Amino acid sequence: MELSSQINCHIVAMPYPGRGHINPMMNFCKIIITKYPNIFITFIVTEEWYSLISSENLPENIKYATIPNVIPSEFGRAKDFVGFVKATLTKMEGSVEKLIDELMMKPSVIVYDTYLSWVVGLGNRRNIPVASFFTMSATVFSICYHMDLLAQNGHLRANLSGKMHEQVDYIPGIPSIRVLDLPTPFYGKGQELLDVVMEIFSTVSKAQYLLFTSIYELESIVIDVLKQIFPIPVYPIGPAIPYFTSEKNPSSTTSIDEPEYIKWLNAQPNGSVLYISQGSFLSVSRDELDEIVAGVHDSGVRFFWVARDETVRFQKNGCSVGLVVPWCDQLKVLSHPSIGGFWSHCGWNSTKEAAFSGLPMLTFPIFWDQRTNSKQIVEDWKIGNRVKKHDQCSILREEISSLLKWFMDSGNEEVMETRRRAKEIQKICQCSTANGGSSEINIEAFIETVLCHKYS
Repeated sequence: MELSSQINCHIVAMPYPGRGHINPMMNFCKIIITKYPNIFITFIVTEEWYSLISSENLPENIKYATIPNVIPSEFGRAKDFVGFVKATLTKMEGSVEKLIDELMMKPSVIVYDTYLSWVVGLGNRRNIPVASFFTMSATVFSICYHMDLLAQNGHLRANLSGKMHEQVDYIPGIPSIRVLDLPTPFYGKGQELLDVVMEIFSTVSKAQYLLFTSIYELESIVIDVLKQIFPIPVYPIGPAIPYFTSEKNPSSTTSIDEPEYIKWLNAQPNGSVLYISQGSFLSVSRDELDEIVAGVHDSGVRFFWVARDETVRFQKNGCSVGLVVPWCDQLKVLSHPSIGGFWSHCGWNSTKEAAFSGLPMLTFPIFWDQRTNSKQIVEDWKIGNRVKKHDQCSILREEISSLLKWFMDSGNEEVMETRRRAKEIQKICQCSTANGGSSEINIEAFIETVLCHKYS
């Protein structure tokens, strides 16, 4: 591939091979290109992932480069999550190093997903600076980075069954949090990956930069603490969601090219529809899903449900107040005036998109960082409510039906306050990503630092 003589910087992007990691990395790359047309980006994925995402139109300054499928397939990886994570740490490095050695232009920096910790060693061997790109919250990062404090206080590698409601109030930069709301590698079955997580976070300070896919104003205290702790530059680069392509008013057009689901949303009253999505990877049990489906239908609330499998099962007798689709442009839907709330598994990307769209949330975390995100949504930002109020193992349709009726009642004072607070958070997000906002300033500072390092 011939590179233009105008190119003055070459960035290699190395995302973790998962939808929730690839998307924010790609969004970050697109934002960079819109600001710096003289930068070229090589985006590395497996051949399988290339087949899944290659149909998307990219700016001409971003090109895919592929490595062989040296890790388990994306399809079915949830069946052996531990095995998949370990494969990404042991099977990819050789192929990526060979690919980087064969590039026409030496990288100015490798932006790598924090969970692919081997990139730090690769960069050191090749004398290429590396930037650790963390796709979860800065709060989760601080918890994982301070595992020594968890150990000192009896909350690591211990029998926590009777301690799940104890408060952890000693992690730098974050408000008091229950053991139950820590990321799942710290207790129960999740501990199968604890050693891996400890190894990953021990390497971060050896990178040359640390990037957070977070909005500074939403996590300012913990980010300021981490800036003091780390000897390397720390940049909160914003939400890394596709806000740069979103329309100001999705319902203002009547184009015949609009998806049918947008036409359906256009026909619904403002703030009347509950958007439901359980995420793209790990999900709930079949029995629990049956209860959720029944509860949603029994509530009678309007709903828009993204169900990647068995969509007929969710529709239930052609229910007239709901729409079920296998996929949608999530940010476009969340930004639609007819959406009044979001039932979410609390993945970090979905959390940021809801905050950016000014929506209150019903939190239904499943795994990894989702419990911590749920706690931030409900207790710190005060823009949501938990579906499982008392942390019960399962939830019944009657409880779900009652909760949804309450949550979508715009006349309820408590609900109105949550919606008002969500709009405040939205303003914070939009100011951060606007020209001159903190996210824009940090992206520019990172790129300028890379360019200065390149020419020093």
